[in-house]
Amino acid sequence: MRKFKPGCMVVFALLVLPQAAAAARTDTAIRQMHVFLQQVHSLQADFTQIVLDPNLQEVKKSVGTLAIKRPDRFRWDYATPNKEIIVADGKRVWIYDVELQEVTVKPLNGTLAASPAVLLSGSNNVEKSFTVKDLGEKNGLQWVGLKPKIKDTDFNSVQLGFKGNNVSVMELKDALGDLTRITFSHMVLNPPIPDSLFQFTPPPGADVIGDTGTQPAH
Repeated sequence: MRKFKPGCMVVFALLVLPQAAAAARTDTAIRQMHVFLQQVHSLQADFTQIVLDPNLQEVKKSVGTLAIKRPDRFRWDYATPNKEIIVADGKRVWIYDVELQEVTVKPLNGTLAASPAVLLSGSNNVEKSFTVKDLGEKNGLQWVGLKPKIKDTDFNSVQLGFKGNNVSVMELKDALGDLTRITFSHMVLNPPIPDSLFQFTPPPGADVIGDTGTQPAH
């Protein structure tokens, strides 16, 4: 299965601290996540994506821009080192590899329902697709851990780091132990974004793999 980039369950156990302190921790990170998902209806940001191997050695670094508009619309534009566009229009996800001139189309359901990109752009009902755990504070951020309930996904776990009620970092770990860390910057919350930004038409000459939802011309 080809990896789905982004540019997408409350389990809490604390053995040492008293129950009141555990409740306070749960109210911090998980509450911040829900506030973010409830209050942010659209966003635009720059992102830096770093892929680390199991020894935490950097394998690849990418930069680009992100736009999200709920429900179920997002656009990741990878600028370097390889140009790639990932667009969700509410029904399908379009993945366009500019260098290969190849477009892959996937329905926005099934395993993609538990993808990190859909996590940020979908509803606030995170517990429907993920098991959620409060991970506490680290490096100045409050962290939430999410494990997909669907088994057939490209990743095993996701961690979201929040500063206040805004997401700052997303980390994904796959079955091979590779870690993808996405850091967001210059984030603008609830800007007006036209729906046309989330429409994608395959460029002429590009190979298209998957169901585009359109009937071929006769």
